[in-house]
Amino acid sequence: MGLGYDGKLYILAFDHRGSFTKRFGIEGDPQPEDIQRLADGKKLIFEGIEAALERGADPSVTGALDEQFGGPRQVPEQAKARGIRLAMPVEKSGQKEFDFEYGEDFGTHIERYDPDFSKVLVRYNPDGDAEINRRQAQRLRRLSEWLHERDRKFLFELLVPAEEGQLASVDGDSDRYDAELRPELMVRAIAELQDAGVEPDIWKIEGVDERADCERIAAQCRAGGRDGVVCVVLGRGADDDKVDHWLRQGAPVEAYVGFAIGRSIWDEPLKGFIDGSLSRTDAAAQMAGNYLRFVEVYASAEAPVS
Repeated sequence: MGLGYDGKLYILAFDHRGSFTKRFGIEGDPQPEDIQRLADGKKLIFEGIEAALERGADPSVTGALDEQFGGPRQVPEQAKARGIRLAMPVEKSGQKEFDFEYGEDFGTHIERYDPDFSKVLVRYNPDGDAEINRRQAQRLRRLSEWLHERDRKFLFELLVPAEEGQLASVDGDSDRYDAELRPELMVRAIAELQDAGVEPDIWKIEGVDERADCERIAAQCRAGGRDGVVCVVLGRGADDDKVDHWLRQGAPVEAYVGFAIGRSIWDEPLKGFIDGSLSRTDAAAQMAGNYLRFVEVYASAEAPVS
């Protein structure tokens, strides 16, 4: 199986863990009754995907990214039954430095659930702590090699948080950091990880404001003969206008094939369900509508086939 992915991919991401519990007002370790509520919340989001399928979403390009609070009888099993693409996280949640959620047993866990994509979320700034970056790259190379030796696909979510000096150089303005500094740092981060032997099939990329930056990022992802490697745009929990803009910048670029969006799709309907202002059916319908709207925004912005 060659490096990369062939096809479109529109992922509804709800692999949130620590942050997900806070949406239910849960502090500390969830108790058994809390876990039941959390699992039901994840099930509701999957019902949003099912509602989107009923409204015409193509299962062959529809993805679900989840794991915790579900289990084999919840989202993973249901996703496979519906014929949609399943992605599952490998990393510990909420850590500044990447490490395996299941330690040395990470491979057994992947094989147990057999996802289409094994996903990592990694915070990596090339101007950050060199030792932390080295350790992360070493672990990620191990995962990359393990996956590809078994013909498994690797989905890599790259976040490039600002270093203190970088943020100071743009007067503490995070929007300026995103526009002026982050795109180049992303290119450098991707190159460093590639040089360290980390080889994702799909890069899950923070949205950027200019198409030219999407093109530079895509070129680096495919550098050195990695012609099948692709990118998807992540949503960062941003509002619709911002996410729409990011989708429209990436969609016309050849290496971009879709998105992985989470909170921007399900957060408000889930809040409505939790506080009782929305029925379960209405909440799932709103999630489906939000998902399908982003699919339409992306598809309408793609470069026409010549």
